[in-house]
Order: sequence, then structure tokens, then C-alpha cells
Amino acid sequence: MSAAAWILLTGALTGVACGLIGSFLVLRRMAMLGDAISHAVLPGIAIAFLLTGARQSATMLIGAALVGLLTVFLVDVLHRRGRLQHDASIGVTFTFLFALGVILISLFGRYVDLDQDCVLFGEIAFVPWDTWIVGGSDLGPRAIWSLGAALFVNALFILLFYKELKLMTFDSVLARSMGVPVTAVHYGLMGCVALTTVAAFESVGAILVVAMLVVPAAAAYVLSERLGVMIALSALIGGLSAILGFLSAAALNVSIAGMMAVAAGAIFAAAFVYHTIRRPLRARRITEPITE
Repeated sequence: MSAAAWILLTGALTGVACGLIGSFLVLRRMAMLGDAISHAVLPGIAIAFLLTGARQSATMLIGAALVGLLTVFLVDVLHRRGRLQHDASIGVTFTFLFALGVILISLFGRYVDLDQDCVLFGEIAFVPWDTWIVGGSDLGPRAIWSLGAALFVNALFILLFYKELKLMTFDSVLARSMGVPVTAVHYGLMGCVALTTVAAFESVGAILVVAMLVVPAAAAYVLSERLGVMIALSALIGGLSAILGFLSAAALNVSIAGMMAVAAGAIFAAAFVYHTIRRPLRARRITEPITE
């Protein structure tokens, strides 16, 4: 495959993987959790380097994943036991962990080529050259494998626990009273969010991860009234945003990840305008008298 094809596939995998779980984040008013995780994983990366002395992607991803799960746990504890709102819990957790990561890298990163700009913002254009080589065989870009795994896990989790996710998203009290393991399913969903964020942010950057977690799901929300349709639309819009963004970036010679995020925003704007126009017309048809 060409470099352009690998970049396009990476963006599409990011959009679809994020779109699948983004619907639940939007409906549960936890849309900025992905932003929190993408920033809070910085100390995990720094600590992984300090413990191993290596800049291998696998080591750093494990450190980032562990801190991502810690972020989810702390947000949940502050919300449930500290009685803070979700947005306040997210703000307190990710600012503390992000600042801690910046301090660690400032103290120890001066001796190596490791800085927070490289760690956080990534560059999707370099994906084709960061390949996974096993036994002398080039298996393709690492990002394709990690994002493909995240997409598979997200799809499998939603398929297995769709009824539980649907019930607890709209009425967690009813779900608990019916015997649904709300806490376990919640942490499973948050684990998927952490996995997807960590798998994507190193390659495509934090901005694109956050955009794909929130914007396609928000566009799908204004276009649909059924959860299943919303999830499918969100994944479709995420993939379409990557394609349109890549083509626009190639034509304008601008940031690829940034243009993918802009394309997602443009699709949301179109969906919002369509919803705004369609709603009064639909209400008018309902209220108009039936004539011969």
C-alpha cells in the first residue's frame, strides 16, 4: 500500500473506533473524558521511560494505558464519593495528572529526546514509516494494528453488552434494580475509552482523538432518535470525516489530522442545520389539518 493509503486507513480506523464508543460518552454527558485521558496519560509515558530507560512504543503504551485506567477510576471516585459533577471530576483529575507529567518530563526529559509536544500531538503523516517488524517481516504500520485491535474490542464489547449499555445509559437506577452489573459494565466501557484513546493519540494526536470521540457522536445525536442508529451513524461519520479531511488536506497542503477534525466539525454543522430546518417542518406537518 502507498503511504497515502496507510494514512487514510489510520484516520478511518480512528474515526470508526472513536465513533462507536463516543455515542455513549455523549449520551452520558462524559464527552470530555477522552480529552482528559489523552492529556492525563503523560505521566504514565514518563514513568514508563524512567523505569525501563527505553523509548519503545509498547512500553510507553502500557504505561499510558495504566494511567488512562487510573484516570477513569479517579474521575469515578470523585464523582460518586466526592459528589462532584462529572465535568469537575474530569477537570481536577486530568489537570493534576497532566501537570505531573509535564514536571516529570521537564526534570528528566532534558537528557533524552522526549518532550510533551511529541508525546501528545503525534503526527499522522509519519504513520507509514513507524512499522512493526517481526522476524525480518514488515507487518505494516504499528498504528494500524493498535487501532484495529481497539476497533475490534469496542465492537465486540458493544455487541456483547448492548442491552446493558442501553439500559444503564438511559436509566441506571432501573438497570441496577434489574440486576444489571452497572459498575462492571461502566468500567468496561471506560476501559474501551482508555484503550482507544491510548491507541490513537500517539499516532494521530490528542486533538483528533477528542474530535472523533465527540463530534461524530454529536452529529449522529441530532440526526437520529434510536441508539442503534446513532452508533452506526457515529461510526460512519467518523470514517467519512477522515476521508474528507485527508482529501482536503492534500488539496490545501495543510495538517492532515487538523483537517480531519475540521471535516468532522463541518459534518456536524450540516447535520445541525438540517435538524434545525427539518424540525419546524415536521411539526408543521403534524399540526396541519388533513384536507381532501
